[in-house]
Order: sequence, then structure tokens, then C-alpha cells
Amino acid sequence: MTQTSTEKPPVVTPVRAVIALCLFAPFVAVLWVGSYAKTEPLLAGIPFFYWYQMLWVLVSTALTAVAYKLWQRDQRARRAAQGGEGR
Repeated sequence: MTQTSTEKPPVVTPVRAVIALCLFAPFVAVLWVGSYAKTEPLLAGIPFFYWYQMLWVLVSTALTAVAYKLWQRDQRARRAAQGGEGR
């Protein structure tokens, strides 16, 4: 009688930790209002409080795209490790 290994890969991996960090960082940066609740320095006449938040819109978009690509790569690797077909 032959036993097959049905061990699943760990749920928390370094790649998934990076994904979580990419998705969590913008929340911390924007919800910690005390760190940017000031008017100086101005950028083209716009107070720091406003342009900092607008900058995080762009940074959040980039981090979400990175997290998505990493997630796709992680899922392909898991399917390949399970013997499935990776796209």
C-alpha cells in the first residue's frame, strides 16, 4: 500500500507577508494623521497635508499592483507544486 504525501504548503509565506505589507502600509501612512497634520512644506502652493494624501493615492496604486502581481505568481507556484497547470 502506497501513501501519497498530501502536505499542503504553508499558508503564511514570505511572499504573502510582502503582499500584506504592500496592502497595509498605505492604511498606516494615511490613518496616522499626526505625522502629516501640518502646512509646511508647500508644494506649488499646496499645503503638505493635502499633497501628502494625494501622493499616497499614487503610492497605494503602485503597491496594490505589486501585491496583485505577487499574488498571481504565488498562486501559479502553488498550482505547479500541487501538480496542476499553471498559466
